[in-house]
Amino acid sequence: MTVSDPEPHRNTDPDPATTPDLEPGGGVSPGSTPPESGQTSGLSAPEPETRNHFPVSGWVALISIAVIVAIFVAVIVAVLL
Repeated sequence: MTVSDPEPHRNTDPDPATTPDLEPGGGVSPGSTPPESGQTSGLSAPEPETRNHFPVSGWVALISIAVIVAIFVAVIVAVLL
C-alpha cells in the first residue's frame, strides 16, 4: 500500500526563461553570477512528541547499576576488614 504525499514537492530552481544573464545553452556570461537555487529547510517528517518523564527502562537500568555497585563496595569492604 502506498501513501500519496499530501503536498507534492515543487521545483525550487529558478525559471530559466526569467533568469537574467542566462545564455541559451544554460550557462552564464563571463563575469555574471549564476542565480541561487531555492532551498528547503526543516524536517522532512514531524518530530515525535517528547515525554516529560524518565522511561521505566531507564529506572530499571539505574537501579540495576546501583545494586551492582553496592554489592561491589560490600565485597571490597568485606575483603579489607
